[in-house]
Amino acid sequence: MPAYFVTGTDTDAGKTLASAGLLARARREGLTTLGLKPIASGSETTPDGLRNADALALQAESVPAVDYTTINPYAFAPAIAPHLAARRAGVEVRLADLTGWLRPLLALERDLTLVEGAGGWRVPLNDDEDLAELALAMELPVILVVGLRLGCLSHARLTAEAITASGLRLAGWIGSLVDPGLSFDAAADDALYQDNLATLARTLPAPCLGVIPRLAADAPAAMAAAAADHLELPDAH
Repeated sequence: MPAYFVTGTDTDAGKTLASAGLLARARREGLTTLGLKPIASGSETTPDGLRNADALALQAESVPAVDYTTINPYAFAPAIAPHLAARRAGVEVRLADLTGWLRPLLALERDLTLVEGAGGWRVPLNDDEDLAELALAMELPVILVVGLRLGCLSHARLTAEAITASGLRLAGWIGSLVDPGLSFDAAADDALYQDNLATLARTLPAPCLGVIPRLAADAPAAMAAAAADHLELPDAH
C-alpha cells in the first residue's frame, strides 16, 4: 500500500480526523502505520517545545512509534497560514527541505503512510512554493477530505480538478460532517444531505472511502477509533 497525501477542501475540513481514522483502521487490520504533518501552525508551548494537536493525533496512530520531530518538523505557534507563521518565527520553509525530510520516511515502507497537508490544496510554503508541490515532488496519490458544509460541492470539484490537472492520482475522497449548524434531523434536511453526497459521488473522479458523521468530542484516540468505523482503506492501484 503506497503513501498518500491528504488534503482538504479548506481549513478545518476534517483532514486530521480522517487521517487518524484511516491510520486507526489500518492498525485494526494489523498493518504498520505512519502519519506525518510537515508543517503546522496553531501549536502550543510545552516543556518539550511547540506541539501541535493534529500532529500529536497522527503520532498516536503511528505504529511502530516514532518521536514527535519525525512527525512534525515545522511547528509554529500562531494559528494563521503556515507561511505567515513561519515568517513571524524568522523561518523559511523550502520544498527542498521537506522532500529531504520525507524521502527517508517513505523508505521505511510502512503498510500505510499518510502525509497530511495544511489547509487546502494550494496553501503556500513561502513566497514561491506551495505544499501541493510536495505531493508532486514525491508523486504521492491524493486523498481529498470534503468538509460537508455550504459551498463544499464547488470546493470539492475545483480541488479535484486541480489535483488531477497536476498529474497526480486522486485515490479517494472522504466526507466529513464538520458544520455544527447542520443537523440533518428532519427528513427534508436528510434528503438534502443525501443529495449532496450523491452529487459528490457522481462528480468526483475517485471512490468515496467513507463519510464521517459528527462525533462527540472525546480523546483523540477515541475519535480516531470512531472515525475508523466509517472508513475504508484506499485501493493501492
